[in-house]
Amino acid sequence: MLYLRTRPVALAALFWLCAAHPGAAQYTGGMSTGLRASRPALDSLAQRFEAIARSEDSSAATRDGARLQAAAVRARLAAGDFQAGDRILIWVDGADAAVEPRAPAARSIEQQLSDTFTVGMDRDVTLPAIGVVSLSGVLRSELPAHLTRAIGRFIMEPVVHARSLIRVSVVGAVAKPGFYGVPVDAMLSDALMVAGGPVPDAKLRDLRIERSGKPLWRGSLLQRALTEGRTLDEMNLRAGDQFVVPGGKHADTYATVRTVSVLLSIPITIYTLTRIF
Repeated sequence: MLYLRTRPVALAALFWLCAAHPGAAQYTGGMSTGLRASRPALDSLAQRFEAIARSEDSSAATRDGARLQAAAVRARLAAGDFQAGDRILIWVDGADAAVEPRAPAARSIEQQLSDTFTVGMDRDVTLPAIGVVSLSGVLRSELPAHLTRAIGRFIMEPVVHARSLIRVSVVGAVAKPGFYGVPVDAMLSDALMVAGGPVPDAKLRDLRIERSGKPLWRGSLLQRALTEGRTLDEMNLRAGDQFVVPGGKHADTYATVRTVSVLLSIPITIYTLTRIF
């Protein structure tokens, strides 16, 4: 899926583009470009980039950059936000009704639907009693309404709460390296804390975030993002991204976990900051 580019070099270009045109998307704006942005906000953002791309007052480099960003936003609007490996936490009101613990067949449809589900390769989820629900073209901000419509075919006027999670791994010099489902609005530092936090010999200045084994964020840009309390949403992280915390005796943990993850199916811990909804 194509999003606003987040590699350090591309981000620096975006900083420059936004500085020249305050109306463009801001890194510090959060919701304007984040994974929870609304469709109207993204459409407006794309239009602003397209206006910059047409402007004769802009340099050729600025116009080219704006054209690429506009295309990225339009692609996101068409494809939606969800990818294979993402997880969705659903709660349907009424699921807390009493049920006999030894009678699983007696579980209500609300109880069956109130769980965590993984997005499949076709950008869909399979829900009990509902079946396959496509998430293709669905933004994260549209998820509750989208699921309400799908579940509403089977339950009259359901009240559906939904929260999207990103499956990330935290490896290296942390207390509990592993895989975690983290809310998109969690801060980068929270992703480290759910893994037990850094151990005493952790080299946090060398922290990096990788995608497909290649550095995505590192150095001063990542340190700035941590200091400013940036979220996974604002940093445009996605399922499969990996936090790597270098450090002394834990330096080989990264390679170990990476190897084991290929061979084994490691349970995913679902993490929430406070209350789920």
